[in-house]
Amino acid sequence: MKKPLDITSLEADALLDLAQRLADAARVETLARFRPLGGIAAANKDAGGFDPVTEADRAAEAAMRAILAKERPNDGIFGEEQGQSLGTSGYVWVLDPIDGTRGFMSGTPTWGVLIGLAQVVDGALGAPFLGVVDQPYIGERFIGGLGQARLIGPHGEFPLKTRAAAPQALADAVLFTTFPEVGTAAEGAAFRQVSQAAKLTRYGMDCYAYALLAAGQIDLVIEAQLHPYDIQGPMAVVEAAGGLVTDWQGGPAHLGGQVIAAANPEVHAAALALLNA
Repeated sequence: MKKPLDITSLEADALLDLAQRLADAARVETLARFRPLGGIAAANKDAGGFDPVTEADRAAEAAMRAILAKERPNDGIFGEEQGQSLGTSGYVWVLDPIDGTRGFMSGTPTWGVLIGLAQVVDGALGAPFLGVVDQPYIGERFIGGLGQARLIGPHGEFPLKTRAAAPQALADAVLFTTFPEVGTAAEGAAFRQVSQAAKLTRYGMDCYAYALLAAGQIDLVIEAQLHPYDIQGPMAVVEAAGGLVTDWQGGPAHLGGQVIAAANPEVHAAALALLNA
C-alpha cells in the first residue's frame, strides 16, 4: 500500500478519524431513508438503461461534503452524485454515498458507503492510500490503509486478512461479481471462463464482496465498467488486508474499468490467465 509523501503519524491519525466521521455522517442519512413503508423512490440517471439515484444518495454525499468543506476545504472531492474536483492540497476524497443503490432501494443489506483517499499524481487522480467500506444497516465498517486493516462491527473489532492460497488455487476459489452479465458480451464470456473453473460463484453483492474478500471469506471479485468511486475505497481495504487489486491485464485499477480483486497472488494469476485466454 502506497503512503502519501511526508505524512506524520499525527496526520495519519487525523485522516483516519476524519474518514470515520464522514462514514458516520453518511450512516445517519442513509439509515433515515432505508426500508421505508411502501419502498424507496428512485430517479433514473441512464436514459438507455436503469441507473438509480435516491434522496439518500444525494443526502449522504452532501453530508460528507459539508464536513470536508469545513475541515479540509483545499482537498479535492471525486463524488458520484455532485461532481469532481482535484482541489489544491494534493489530496482527493473519493466518495460513493451508496454503492449498490439497486440493493438499497430493494431493501437488501449489502449496499455500502465508500470512502477513498488518494493523492493527485501528475495532475490526475492517483491510487488510494486509505479506504472505508461501511455497511450502516449491519453496522460493519471495514478500514484499510495508513497502517490499519480492521473490521469494526456489532460483534467486536477484528483484523482484516485475506485468505492464503488453497492447494488448487482456482478450483477451490469462491468468486463474486455484481451483475451476471458482468459487462459487454466479450467481458461476460471471459468472466465465465473463470466462473466455470471456480468452486462457487455468487452474484449481487456490490461493495460488500470486496469487504468479504478482505475479511478472508472469499477469494475473488471480478467486475467491469466500474468508475473510480466504485473501487477506490474497496481497493485500499483489500490491499491493506494483503490482497491484490488490478485490471484484467494486471495493471492499475484505481480508475475503474475492468477490475479483479484477489486474496493472494496464486489465485490472481490463475484468474488472469483465464480472463486473457
